[in-house]
Amino acid sequence: MRSIWNGAISFGLVTIPIKLVNATESHSISFRQVHTEDNGRIRYRKFCELEDREVTQSEIGKGYEDADGSIIPVTDDDLSHLPIPTARTIEIVAFVPADRIDPLQMDAAYYLAASGAPAAKPYTLLREALKRSNKVAIAKYALRGRERLGMLRVVGDAIAMHGLLWPDEVRAPEGVAPDVDVTVRDKELDLAGALMDTLGEVDLKDLHDEYREALEEVIAAKAAGETPPEAPAPAAGGKVLDLMAALEKSVRAAKESRGEEAEVTPMPSKKPAAGAKKTTAKKSPAAKKTAAKKSTTAEKATAERSTARKSTAKKTQARKTPARKTASSRNRSA
Repeated sequence: MRSIWNGAISFGLVTIPIKLVNATESHSISFRQVHTEDNGRIRYRKFCELEDREVTQSEIGKGYEDADGSIIPVTDDDLSHLPIPTARTIEIVAFVPADRIDPLQMDAAYYLAASGAPAAKPYTLLREALKRSNKVAIAKYALRGRERLGMLRVVGDAIAMHGLLWPDEVRAPEGVAPDVDVTVRDKELDLAGALMDTLGEVDLKDLHDEYREALEEVIAAKAAGETPPEAPAPAAGGKVLDLMAALEKSVRAAKESRGEEAEVTPMPSKKPAAGAKKTTAKKSPAAKKTAAKKSTTAEKATAERSTARKSTAKKTQARKTPARKTASSRNRSA
């Protein structure tokens, strides 16, 4: 890997020559700006506003615009001789537990590679000391024209450095949370927890950039003169009116996707509060008379149906008896 910065780690009186290399890479697909009529490339040319002519990269330097609009030139030599100890040094200032670092402060990640054989011993010493302490190192360093904050930690057999934002660069979350009073019920929390358990964990290596893959398919189809694949129908969405129903449906869908039984265990009903009395609604006299009348009518109807069934059975039996007697008489005559 190509180094982007050469310097040293300052660990007390110990100096470790290192090279800084990028620990991450981007796989995103980039586009060029083109003229829509003929696909000609759109390019930007750099002009000097005083001479009104195009200038080359070798003629371009740095300058700071003062409040009155005047330009103060700053050369690379000026930047390399800044009166700070971190100009070419990653200066470790403290060791703290990893959970002291707010993830909001995390920025770009780098690997610190030992520069040459003499750096191997102190590099290994710092790595093993970090492992034993279960801490991370907080450091200051200068890169790309500004002093930065960094966090050193062990990754495998290497030391990695995460750039950190300065604390005053992280905004407070004021005005972000809902400004209305919301009550979350225990049943809703139980279902949310069930959904979390059902979704479970995931190996991050199994995740991939589906957007980039779809974009590659579109580019390949257009390059071959074919029709790009159609986008799938968007998932049905909308305003969630019943949060409990939405959570239960989510749990079922998650279980089905994992090949599990899509049954959601019903939540137990709330028990009455301590000291609460059960109340039974009293019926009015008119309601009692109506209920008694309905009961008497129902009993009468049941009795009538029973009598009718018995009468029908007797008639059927009467029709069958003579036939059996006639058959017996015929047998005796024979």
